[in-house]
Amino acid sequence: MLQGLSDRLGAIFQRLRSRGKLNEHDVSDVLREVRIALLEADVNLKVVKDFIASIRARAIGAEVLESLTPAQAVIKIVHDGLIELMGSQVAPVRFLPVGTTAIILAGLQGSGKTTHAAKLARFFKEDGRRPLLVACDVYRPAAITQLKVLGEQIDVPVFSLDGADPTTIAREALAHAKQVGNGVAIFDTAGRLQIDEPLMQELQSIRATVDPSEVLLVVDSMTGQEAVNVALEFDRRIGLTGTILTKMDGDSRGGAALSIRAVLGKPVKFIGTGEKVGALEPFHPDRLVSRILGFGDVLTLIERSQSVYDEAQAKDLAQKLKRQSFTLQDFLDQLRMVKKMGSLGDIAKMIPGVGKLVKDNPIEDRQVARTEAIICSMTPLERTDPSVLNASRRRRIAKGSGTVVHDVNQLIKQFEASKQMMKRLGRMRRPPTFH
Repeated sequence: MLQGLSDRLGAIFQRLRSRGKLNEHDVSDVLREVRIALLEADVNLKVVKDFIASIRARAIGAEVLESLTPAQAVIKIVHDGLIELMGSQVAPVRFLPVGTTAIILAGLQGSGKTTHAAKLARFFKEDGRRPLLVACDVYRPAAITQLKVLGEQIDVPVFSLDGADPTTIAREALAHAKQVGNGVAIFDTAGRLQIDEPLMQELQSIRATVDPSEVLLVVDSMTGQEAVNVALEFDRRIGLTGTILTKMDGDSRGGAALSIRAVLGKPVKFIGTGEKVGALEPFHPDRLVSRILGFGDVLTLIERSQSVYDEAQAKDLAQKLKRQSFTLQDFLDQLRMVKKMGSLGDIAKMIPGVGKLVKDNPIEDRQVARTEAIICSMTPLERTDPSVLNASRRRRIAKGSGTVVHDVNQLIKQFEASKQMMKRLGRMRRPPTFH
């Protein structure tokens, strides 16, 4: 979503690196360009002014201008300043030491409350807690049904009461959660197309009834500057404890996402990174800044890989690579594992130095789907031993996968080349022998 800002800042810093020694005028020019880049990305005007003012004094200080690498020093100051802007550190959810922790999700209609209620429930379930989803949106058609469907997908119970008002549902749900031992209850509340008095009064009533540990505003990151105004009004009326930013994988300018924490003074707790129920991450300001500045995000990449690979699978893969017995079936299995981690393009951008390559040579998920279709059209023998693939077999595979023979040939060629590379790497790792 913040690719435009990332590209602008990357270009600014690239020119900065080529200047060698800097003077105060050079730094002012850079800060002016950074200011324009932030404004173009839809970051709040006051936030931009405060941000530039906060880093200017450090950027034109003697330790920068007299540094042997002044460009790197300025980049680090901008990097650290952006982290401070977004909250400096992770703000975890506050759980009660005993009993049921209540979490209310609020927001406008269409912001993604129901979906993110399920995402939160899945996240907490994987963390070893017993979540309960509570359907308090009795107005939107099919809202309760949607929550129940999502609950079934992640195997989390959903509490609802036909014909009851939202406050009664919230009260009964909390009593039920305490009785059956749910560690956390997530209340999916109603939204409106705009803020109105009935909405706020209802939220205030639910808040007073369940006494939540967290009141999280679900904010559509593509809303623009209006998202900041919405957050301020919700905070004034019901007292927010944090926010969840959705659609962080979208293609809007997205600067409002950088503004909310600074204007609201409340932490961003989570970010939604896709439509799938597992596409939710705790918000790490330092990691998002690293992605924006093109430095990669290795920690998130490691965490995602650990969520789909267990130790036994990793050891088995390592042994196959060592024995050079890696087959097309193994390749297909690994491809499906990687797909669970998210878009290949997004994953590649988390690797330091690869972001620019991905921008110039985009990785399209449909290429992955084509590769998967080709391998799935092969017999077990063909996946184990590609040498049996004669012309007629390749024509059959192409027809079965909806591709052409050239695509099949290219995949086999790339697979054989990768096996040769693995073989060379294996030889390089062997210790030298002496005579």
